[in-house]
Amino acid sequence: MTRLPDFRLETYFSRWEFTARHHLTASDVQTMTLGELLALGDDEDRAAFEQLSLGYTETFGDPALREVIAGTYERADAADVLCFAGAEEALYLAMNVLLGPGDHAVVVTPNYQAAETVPLALCDVTGVALDADRDWALDLDRVKAALRPSTRVVSVNFPNNPTGKVIGSVDFAALAGLCDERGIHLFSDEVYRGLERDPARTLPQAADLSERALSLNVTSKSLGLPGLRIGWITCRDRALLGRLERAKHYTTICNAAPSEVLARIALKSRATILDRNRALIARNLPAFDAFFARFPDDFAWRAPDGGCVAYPRYLGPEGVEEFCTRLVEEAGVLLLPASIYRSDLTPTPTDRFRIGIGRRDPEEGLSAVARWLRTRR
Repeated sequence: MTRLPDFRLETYFSRWEFTARHHLTASDVQTMTLGELLALGDDEDRAAFEQLSLGYTETFGDPALREVIAGTYERADAADVLCFAGAEEALYLAMNVLLGPGDHAVVVTPNYQAAETVPLALCDVTGVALDADRDWALDLDRVKAALRPSTRVVSVNFPNNPTGKVIGSVDFAALAGLCDERGIHLFSDEVYRGLERDPARTLPQAADLSERALSLNVTSKSLGLPGLRIGWITCRDRALLGRLERAKHYTTICNAAPSEVLARIALKSRATILDRNRALIARNLPAFDAFFARFPDDFAWRAPDGGCVAYPRYLGPEGVEEFCTRLVEEAGVLLLPASIYRSDLTPTPTDRFRIGIGRRDPEEGLSAVARWLRTRR
C-alpha cells in the first residue's frame, strides 16, 4: 500500500465524532432508518431485499443498481458505471490507476484531504486554490497555467467541501473542454450534487461532458445514507473502467449485497429524497443566519451555494484552532478548524471552520455555542 500521511479529518473525528454532545460539523444530510428507506421501495424492491442471497456480488456492481445509476446521467449506460465501497475507495483506486512516477496532476484546493494526499504519494502535483477573496472563485487561467505535457489528471469538487462553492456551468464546461484538448482526465467529485440552493445552478456531470472524464458520486452525502457504503465512478472510457475494476480486485473485490439493493431503492427514489433533504437545509438556514447575525464580532458568515457544509470565518483574537478546541472540550460542540483543510500545495485560510447545515434540529447545538460564547464575555 502506498504510504500516506494520517488522515487529519478522520483522526479528529475518531477523537470527537461520537463523544461530542453536538455534532455541528456533519458532512452529510440527516439520514433515515432502514424502515423509512424500505418504505420508499415497491413490492418488488422489498421482496428483493428480504429474499436476498448473501453471496458474492459482481465486482462492477449489481447490474440493476448500475442501470439505475446510469439513469441519473444523460449520456451514460450501465456499462459505464463501476461501484465501490464508498467514494474514498473509488478516489484512491482511480488515482492509483491514472497516475504514476513521471506523471503530473492538478488539484483544486481546499478539498477533501485524500484528493490531494493520494496523488501526492504517486507523482508531482500542482495546486490551484479557490480564491477566498472572490467568493471562492476558480480561475481557469491559473488551471491552464498549471498544466504540463505530463499532466494526466485535473481533480475538482463542486459543490465544494468545505466551502460549498458551485462554479458557473460555462466555466465547468470550459474546464472539461480544456482537459479534452490536452488529453487529460477530469476527475470530478460530485458527491454533493443535488443540494444546490438554486437548482438552476446545478452543474452538468463531468461524465456527460467528456468521454475521458470521471464522475465520482456516493449515497453518503446528498442522499444522507453513509451507512450503505456505496459509491461509484461513471466514465464512458470503458477501457479505463476495466482497469479500475481490476484494481478493485485488490481492495473490496465486491460490494455488500444488502447495501446494493438498498442503494437501488434510494436511487430510484432519488428525487423524493433530494426534495426532502433540500427542504431540510432550507428550514435550517434561517437558524444559522440568525445565530451568526447575533455574533458579528466573532464570525463572518455566508451560506453555501450548494451541499450541506459551510466554511465561515472566525474573527476572535485567540484564533480558530483554540476556538474549536475549547468549544468541543468545554461545551461539547464539534466543529472542524481550518488546520483540517490545510494544503501542502497552496496557501489556505487559517481562520475558517467547517459547519454542517444538513442535520435535523441544529438549534440545540447553536444554542450551546451561544451560551459558551456568552460565558467568555
